[in-house]
Amino acid sequence: MDQLNLGIGTRLQHRQHGPGVIVGIRYATYLISFIHHGIKEIDKNDTHLEEIIPENVTEEIETHSDVERSLLKILRLWGGFQEIVPLGDRWKNGLMILQPADKTQKGKELPIDVFFHKIVMLRDRLRVLEQQINAHKVLSDEDKVNLQQYITRIYGSLTTFNVLFRNKEQWFVGEKGATAD
Repeated sequence: MDQLNLGIGTRLQHRQHGPGVIVGIRYATYLISFIHHGIKEIDKNDTHLEEIIPENVTEEIETHSDVERSLLKILRLWGGFQEIVPLGDRWKNGLMILQPADKTQKGKELPIDVFFHKIVMLRDRLRVLEQQINAHKVLSDEDKVNLQQYITRIYGSLTTFNVLFRNKEQWFVGEKGATAD
């Protein structure tokens, strides 16, 4: 299968994660929403991926651009995909305390799970932004790549927060962790 030509909305089967749909495309990876495992970032050259060709569906009935439009409409309507991301066990019921250097000023306490939820929402919104960049009809490929590289650097800035995540697969990955084609 020529995986470089797959687009948003393509249905896939992964040997480990099961059935899924491409919801985002990066330079070297796909963001795939798996039915039983949520959104995962999978390398475009992963040999465990197979495209699912639905029976009785022709290009006249359903095209990738129709699927892209439908997905973008759903994303705008619901504010993006929100997978369930577990907080690391040692942080559950924890408290984040922000104490100013000036002891006369009051500090701020915030439950870690509330802070973690905001970090996950930030990540999900960055993913939606990536999807919108990839699907943009006016941006050139060079502009898309430049914006993707900038988003990758944003992910790199957020790697400090990986300590909060239970599962390593859900960590932020910057330029050093990105795979190249």
